[in-house]
Amino acid sequence: MDNKMRDELLNLFRSKINRAMRYYLETCTRCGVCTEACHVYNSMGQTKYIAAYRHEIVRRLYKKYFKARGKIWPGFGEAKGLSDMTLEELFDAAYSCTGCRRCMVFCPFGIDTQMLMSIAKLMLIGANAEPEILTMLADTSIEKGKSLELFKESFLTGIKNLESEVVEKWKIEAGETAIPVDVEDADLLYVALAGAHSIIPAAVVFNAAREKWTLSFFEAVNFGAFVGDPTRTKLIMDRIIAEAKRLKVKEVCICECGTAYRVMKQLSGKQPFKVSSITEVQAGYIREGRIKLDKTKFTDTITYHDPCQIARNGGVIDEPRYILDNLTDNFRDLTPEPKYNWCCGGGGGLVALGDETLDFRMKSARVKVDQVKATEAKILATACENCHTQLSNLNDHYKMDVAVRFLSSMVADALLPQ
Repeated sequence: MDNKMRDELLNLFRSKINRAMRYYLETCTRCGVCTEACHVYNSMGQTKYIAAYRHEIVRRLYKKYFKARGKIWPGFGEAKGLSDMTLEELFDAAYSCTGCRRCMVFCPFGIDTQMLMSIAKLMLIGANAEPEILTMLADTSIEKGKSLELFKESFLTGIKNLESEVVEKWKIEAGETAIPVDVEDADLLYVALAGAHSIIPAAVVFNAAREKWTLSFFEAVNFGAFVGDPTRTKLIMDRIIAEAKRLKVKEVCICECGTAYRVMKQLSGKQPFKVSSITEVQAGYIREGRIKLDKTKFTDTITYHDPCQIARNGGVIDEPRYILDNLTDNFRDLTPEPKYNWCCGGGGGLVALGDETLDFRMKSARVKVDQVKATEAKILATACENCHTQLSNLNDHYKMDVAVRFLSSMVADALLPQ
């Protein structure tokens, strides 16, 4: 690595150092409490997957280049220079971590591993050493935001083709639009994922609740966040913010996508609209009596996987259980305390990398499989696209014999006429 590249990467590191990051970099006492917290370590038993080990790869660079003692006497503080080999270590650390933050809730100091790994990911981007597919997908999303008129007609045609399926599942009044698009002054803007599975069940429930809603032109997923690029993350997020402001909506509802929800909820700043997850919205409809569910629709035992970005990192824990209490009398929780729930092993962009990470994802999530099997449930519900994909892969690989379902689609299937 030449000096110019090293300086550029260290400047990227420097750009991430704020008061909170400095605290995370300087506080670890190597107490070992985080050792058993990581699903990867628990499943695979390798030291390199301990949260504190991941921290140290970043922390030693910090000691070397940003602490006086590390510059003068690097050996004393275990400081380490930045090299091509270090970049490989940073990649292994960053892309074996799903950002679930389970280690953070065990850490006595609350050290945020995801934040420390964000330094690693940004440096990898600077070195053009990040997973190329994630950057490509992020750039595609950004270009779509710049060229809305080019795909608008085909998008509207595709949505029109889905409307008959919405009407079939929930009869609406004649003349009413089953999937409204580009409606000004709507109460709610729904930001879905590409595909009927994310749009139809949500549309059914919105219409059943007589919501004044409109569908976003953009997909919710934020690949900028997966790859760890703050600039791309903001550009992808800003297109939705601009649309919400243009339409003057009161609420932006994010579909079952954990990272999309966390980014919009926690990184969008103060906005003239409320940000919610579809799980929160559907729980609100039930609570307000706007929809009612048939408890006899699902007779098998149901358990629920909390998506880390929505639950532990986003605080949406009670709402899915409230929905399930109204959906079934046969619910078994995976854990007595949901904030300690095991990650499914698919976050942090790992599912988006597909077959490239499949073997690792299967091996690193064995504890999740054991947790699901212990419930003896026949239906495994969740509220995140990545989790659904990962849990489906685990179901196939480990023969868990469960039906993996989206919680929102189960709500749509169990609607009662009012």
